[in-house]
Amino acid sequence: MIFSCSSTPTHTNISTETQSASVSEAAPQSPAPELKVGAERLDSYMALLKNKRVALVVNHTAMVAQTHLLDTLLSLGIQVQKILAPEHGFRGTADAGEHVDSYTDKKTGVPVVSLYGNNKKPSAEQLADIDIVVYDIQDVGVRFFTYISTLYLVMESCAENNKELLVLDRPNPNGDYVDGPVLDMKLKSFVGMLPLPTVHGLTVGELTRMIQGEKWLKDSLVCKYTVIPVENYTHKTEYILPIKPSPNMPNSQAIRLYPSLGVFEGTNVSVGRGTYFPFQVIGSPFTTDTSFSFTPVSIVGMSKDPMHMNKKCYGFDLRNITPAKKVDLSYVINMYALSSDKVGYFGKNNFFDKLAGTTQLKQQIIEKKSEDEIRKTWAAGLQVYKTMRKKYLLYTDFE
Repeated sequence: MIFSCSSTPTHTNISTETQSASVSEAAPQSPAPELKVGAERLDSYMALLKNKRVALVVNHTAMVAQTHLLDTLLSLGIQVQKILAPEHGFRGTADAGEHVDSYTDKKTGVPVVSLYGNNKKPSAEQLADIDIVVYDIQDVGVRFFTYISTLYLVMESCAENNKELLVLDRPNPNGDYVDGPVLDMKLKSFVGMLPLPTVHGLTVGELTRMIQGEKWLKDSLVCKYTVIPVENYTHKTEYILPIKPSPNMPNSQAIRLYPSLGVFEGTNVSVGRGTYFPFQVIGSPFTTDTSFSFTPVSIVGMSKDPMHMNKKCYGFDLRNITPAKKVDLSYVINMYALSSDKVGYFGKNNFFDKLAGTTQLKQQIIEKKSEDEIRKTWAAGLQVYKTMRKKYLLYTDFE
């Protein structure tokens, strides 16, 4: 099943779930049908690429079985003109926020153009020799994970330059719930470009539909796009990523904790960058009355210059907890309460606000509001989003 659109889509849910007949309790359970990500469904999209000049918006996660999508398409005679690489680069090894340069891929000779260097949006010049752009990047379902900001800017550029977009969908490992404050668009930045809650509950294919359907592109531009859905996926499906999506997102525990721990990047608390268990621990030199500690160091390929490098950080080990399916505010509230540097806790700029998506959260924490009190201030906006989200689902929902 393929969903394509060259104008505002009709809002019909499309499910690729394989339905099975009910069986008695004594009957053996059939194994769950195997997932097939969009990139694997070559028969569904090869005709769209044949005899066209192609640009790939991909990184190291764009795999078809054990082979990168670039190599697969080249082997099939597709004219891949260039790679457009997001944050962390084509190979996924650059630090968060690190400038990424353009270069030529040694293996294939295909030019790699950075979308995290001089420009984050493909320019008209960069798309001049392109007929169709293919987006295939593994997301984790959190507003401040910047690959979806790249998707938005690629859609906008395709619309402006009359280029087709092909989105090869992948499962969302945090796609089984929705939570957090909806972004206040006054705080729009590359870590939050769209009015989404912290955990948006969409695959990138579904998000593509929402961006177009809600007319979020500049000047209500229309992007001609096609989504190749994942076979046998639902929003109840547990999905363990076969490849870490970024240098400091090494496993499912980190991915599940990321919605709750990501806001610490706007504080003076370390999330474990500079350890081999980032986003699974939290700690600070300004917190000294906990039994757990760690010392961040420079690690090539993960974090070259981590916060509090070579300083002992005291805090909490979250490696063995079961993360709640919610944005858990207890971590950021408790670390503020334990900090001896409350003035410096939220940093010198408004990056915390940009990550949180609201200016309220910082003040609420300072005022010692409870988690329940804070969550009530999200409720109305979150409910409006949840209702809107239903219109754009391609898969059976979690509720």
